[in-house]
Amino acid sequence: MAVITPSRRVRKTPFSPGVEAEGVSGYTVYNHMLLPTFFESVEADAAHLKQHVQVWDVSCERQVQIKGPDALRLMKMLSPRDMDRMQADQCYYVPVVDQNGGMLNDPVAIKLADDHYWLSVADGDFWQFALGIAVALNLDVQIAEPDVSPLAVQGPKADDLMARVFGEEVRNIKFFRYKRLAFEDTEFVVARSGWSKQGGFEIYVEGSDYGMPLWNALFAQGRDLHVRAGCPNNIERIESGLLSFGSDMRRENTPYECGLGRFCNSPEDYIGKTALADQAENGPPRQIRPLVIEGEIGPCTEAWPLMAEGGQVGQVASAVFSPEFGVNVAIGMVDRSHWGPGTRVEVLTEHGMRWAEVQEKFWR
Repeated sequence: MAVITPSRRVRKTPFSPGVEAEGVSGYTVYNHMLLPTFFESVEADAAHLKQHVQVWDVSCERQVQIKGPDALRLMKMLSPRDMDRMQADQCYYVPVVDQNGGMLNDPVAIKLADDHYWLSVADGDFWQFALGIAVALNLDVQIAEPDVSPLAVQGPKADDLMARVFGEEVRNIKFFRYKRLAFEDTEFVVARSGWSKQGGFEIYVEGSDYGMPLWNALFAQGRDLHVRAGCPNNIERIESGLLSFGSDMRRENTPYECGLGRFCNSPEDYIGKTALADQAENGPPRQIRPLVIEGEIGPCTEAWPLMAEGGQVGQVASAVFSPEFGVNVAIGMVDRSHWGPGTRVEVLTEHGMRWAEVQEKFWR
């Protein structure tokens, strides 16, 4: 089996010793860092996540820090989201587009102050795009990658575990809000968020030296809760309709095509606004839809064309068998002509042609 060759370009994380000790079985590379892909198996990890609690090393969600007098001005240019509505303790999902309205990234923004933001980015060197705009317009703002490494605690028992480590106050954090909570001699931004629909938190660990002390504290406090190391799970996230940037959506897709039109509400002249005007008024020509694929399928490692009446009507970029629902669940980008629930299309997989049916909604 091929392995990832270690190098200085592929960075370990502050939690890597704990991940290795807990028996990680696979890695991928995301934002130049190691990201675990499974421990026992993707199926077993998904089943455990839905019942108990897991600790995820998601340090690869690197932070792009935007700080300075022109920070808000730059934020308004980067995203179609109305940044003036963002409150002091809030996290915002902020699609970022290019001049043609194409998706460049879909970070979660954290407002630390009126002139200070962190952007927790998907895979891609987004800081270079932000820096380029700041330099070109001579904005009074600093773009940097701070020493901040997110650690996620996900699953139905996440509240109980987090309360043992951070106190009962953690239970009062609302969805996509955060509090600064004490740990040892410091404090962390703790947000109710995460890349699963099982509930949980993301802890923004500021200072790499605190990584393993926090990891060890969570495991020490969670053994009777059946805590395990975990990672973003491909089965659970497809069931939940959580999109993967670079796979389900890319630069050739607009936010409206990705079902993110509700986040395009800025009155400002953000980059790409003119290009998105038609879709804002008339809707997109294609859009993300859930599908069930019939028959046996193997790993989806490339885009699978969707076909009907002899022509291509979309593609599937994420598909997997769901043990819980007993079907092959998939996320597709489907043309308007064929995106209605119940529409049957052909899928040209790496393993042969399969029939698929568009669903009304995702499974979670």
